[in-house]
Amino acid sequence: MSLAAIWRVLVLALVTGGCSTESFTQPELREPTSVAQFDQWMEEYSNWGRWGEGDQIGAANLMTNEKRRQAAALIETGQTVSLAHDFLTEPAEDAREPYELQMTVNADGQNSGDRIEVYFHGVTYSHLDGLCHVFYKDKIYGGADFHDVVTADGCAAMDTTMMKNGLVTRGILVDIPLLKGVPYLPEGTKVYPEDLEAWEEYAGVTIEPGDALLLRTGRWARRAENGETGVMSGWDASAIPLLAEKDLGLLGADAVHEAPDSVPGLGVNPIHRFAIVARGMNLLDNLDLDAVAAVAAEEQRWEFMLVVAPLRVPGGTGSPVNPLAIF
Repeated sequence: MSLAAIWRVLVLALVTGGCSTESFTQPELREPTSVAQFDQWMEEYSNWGRWGEGDQIGAANLMTNEKRRQAAALIETGQTVSLAHDFLTEPAEDAREPYELQMTVNADGQNSGDRIEVYFHGVTYSHLDGLCHVFYKDKIYGGADFHDVVTADGCAAMDTTMMKNGLVTRGILVDIPLLKGVPYLPEGTKVYPEDLEAWEEYAGVTIEPGDALLLRTGRWARRAENGETGVMSGWDASAIPLLAEKDLGLLGADAVHEAPDSVPGLGVNPIHRFAIVARGMNLLDNLDLDAVAAVAAEEQRWEFMLVVAPLRVPGGTGSPVNPLAIF
């Protein structure tokens, strides 16, 4: 067996649960972020007006032609890796609305078809959040009142068609379980800003403006070993200043980004509000980053070209997606 093959076996064991989490030490509990502090950050790190009046794509403006060329220059082997998870078909704690599939076969028996119905937002399906998906204090990105934008007929602005040309940029995998030496993070684990700084040093990468940051918590590996759970791991709200400083173009995760209770009393998901409402940054939720983690570790490089192509849905709040990492 080649050294590369041996390495792949070891990495696959780590990212799919072949190593124990017993040695994992939960980070020391710290004072949670207050609602007042969160509100201050929402104003301090806002991108409102940065790209002029009428801007409808927000942080995607950072994905320039130069940025896409930089991403394309990362391609060495040409290997592609899906970052999506298969649709879940059975109800579960983390799949309360499984998709519905209706099959048809023509009377002449010459072809088949299907109709799929799915509520893709939530904690189940790999999807992209559009900028009209969430609000904070009745405002959407840019400051408009959501009542004037979100109608019974769909979003009148910042809908999914704004992303019709795709999101293509440099993707950076942040594999916190690998950093901690475990196959997955225990449920509810908070990821702090110092974890991101430690990962940059470990992986030998420097996060740059316009990059897509993809956080792996090992959610699917944990699910495979322990069963479904509604409790996710993710960013602590204290990471918001550092995430803003990095000036990201896109933020993704294998769960829903937020760890529980990082802003007590807020009542909404803080990372979603910070990213979408303040920064105008699309989110990729519920990705499956186990396969790309194995490839990245084997290649010993955690940066790649990322391609995301949402469906062109007029008025849509987002889209199911199958993002691709290209090495």
